[in-house]
Amino acid sequence: MLLTDYRPRPTLVTKVTPIIKPRFPVIDAHNHLGPDFGGGWSERPASELLAALDEADVRVYVDLDGGWGEEILQHRLDKFKAADPERFRIFGGVNWATWPEHGNSFGDWAAARFRQQVAWGAEGLKIWKPFGLHVRDQHGKLVTVDDSRLDPVWATAGELGLPVLIHVADPVAFFDPLDETNERWEELHAHPDWYFPSPPFPAFMTVMDQLANLVARHPQTTFIGAHVGCYAENLGWVSQLLDRCSNFYIDFGARIAELGRQPYAARRFFLQYADRILFGTDGGPDLATYRVYYRFLETDDEYFNYNPDPQGTPGQGRWHIYGLFLPDEVLQKVYYQNAAQILSVKEIP
Repeated sequence: MLLTDYRPRPTLVTKVTPIIKPRFPVIDAHNHLGPDFGGGWSERPASELLAALDEADVRVYVDLDGGWGEEILQHRLDKFKAADPERFRIFGGVNWATWPEHGNSFGDWAAARFRQQVAWGAEGLKIWKPFGLHVRDQHGKLVTVDDSRLDPVWATAGELGLPVLIHVADPVAFFDPLDETNERWEELHAHPDWYFPSPPFPAFMTVMDQLANLVARHPQTTFIGAHVGCYAENLGWVSQLLDRCSNFYIDFGARIAELGRQPYAARRFFLQYADRILFGTDGGPDLATYRVYYRFLETDDEYFNYNPDPQGTPGQGRWHIYGLFLPDEVLQKVYYQNAAQILSVKEIP
């Protein structure tokens, strides 16, 4: 039998607590609308999206796809902000491909473009993982995450009081040797472009240390470290950066697989940093996905599938997860209060 055909069914008899609605309203601070990612909602009527969010009780939805280009940003602003300006926050981005054209003045140019995006209606800046792995300057040299030539970009975000949601690196296993010891072996064989061996790519911790340097160098700028600060496998490291930098926050989009297999450490982490954690799924406005996240946060259910399809194979690793059973005061902060403060949401729609 091939490993891809192996579908073990747990024989454990455990409690199942369906969560249809979250205990509190939700601000989804890390998500997408497609078309290539997020289910293609960008091409569907806004009324359908609003109905889907209502069913999940998501009151504010942050779309990060504006980071893919200004045309996409303008489309989202024209369509979704016009449909319901209080329900959507659309983030802008940086066009890295123009660096060779602008040379060492690229940082000033990108900062000016971000100001223009904000004038159009962007309410944050999204930095994608090609930064630190693929982006190169006018000399063809890989740009480091803490490159000082980009200081005008981060300073501008701080001046405008808008957050920078930053995703660098990727799961640690994506940088490890792709052999029989790699716990994401199946996932990487299904998506070989997600593999970042060193060389030619920098080592994982090199990129993470650069991120820490960047956040520390710009204390007036709010950074949201995507996917549990880009290092969900090591909550101790993330905790150190949170302790060191009061301007650093995290979301946990697409990382309940990592958090849910270390439930004791994850629960302690959520309790200790309840003021610094934002809700997000990174899975589009999908009701089944939301309900898995709600179950993870609210219940003490044990050993359940984090795949939105309970019969499907867990996509990020062949393990199941455990609920965190968070108290109400923490759930309120994680579900909406922290994001409301950062995104300047005065009233929950």
